[in-house]
Amino acid sequence: MDIITYMWFLLAIFACMIFSLVASAKVHSAYAKYAKVMCRSGATGYDTATRLMRANGVTGIAVGRISGNLTDHYHPSKQIVNLSESTYGNSSVAAVAVAAHEIGHVMQKQEGYLFYRVRTALVPVVNFGSWLAMPLVLIGLLLDLFAFSTNPDVGFYVAMVGVLLYGSAFLFALVTLPVELDASRRAGKMLVAEGILTQDELPGAKKVLSAAALTYLASLLTSLVYFLRFLLYVLAIFGRRSRD
Repeated sequence: MDIITYMWFLLAIFACMIFSLVASAKVHSAYAKYAKVMCRSGATGYDTATRLMRANGVTGIAVGRISGNLTDHYHPSKQIVNLSESTYGNSSVAAVAVAAHEIGHVMQKQEGYLFYRVRTALVPVVNFGSWLAMPLVLIGLLLDLFAFSTNPDVGFYVAMVGVLLYGSAFLFALVTLPVELDASRRAGKMLVAEGILTQDELPGAKKVLSAAALTYLASLLTSLVYFLRFLLYVLAIFGRRSRD
């Protein structure tokens, strides 16, 4: 990789870091603003989660409380929606928006939403690839150094498998974005349909969820830049080897 390309990647990584910081700040700013606005229905995050599941015929999924702020998540294998302390018993527009978003994920699982199923299938691949990618690249380099006369490209192919496994993190981030956007879309519809928020309260909830979506976009861009940098490094190494 030449110095100009390397500088461009450093600039891209820096830009992604700035974007991530801005996205995180927007999330906390939007949440802090609408955490002070109480919804007229008086529903808490817990009420929202249980009402929305009951309205959609979902049974067998518990709603629990966990420590932290904005640590809310749906755990499908344990059949539980975990709501953070700032969401569980809070009646703010921000709290019910976050709770409804998690129920959006529950509905994705119930309905077999395509991107949700793909993301779930990618979890073991990403976990596997995160620790196997670099060893495969190193093995590929060693095979290339002691190239087999029958197949001198075997080292390159092994290294490319490692690169593809490394790229699974980007693929996971790519699939996660539509999953999160769809969950937020579902949340907005359910909140109004069940009378938890009125139409004039809904824009506040959407601002909270839209700000959160920016963090997933930042994650996607960052993973893309790191994947491309890793790919170019490997290609450059094998390119130099082929000229030696």
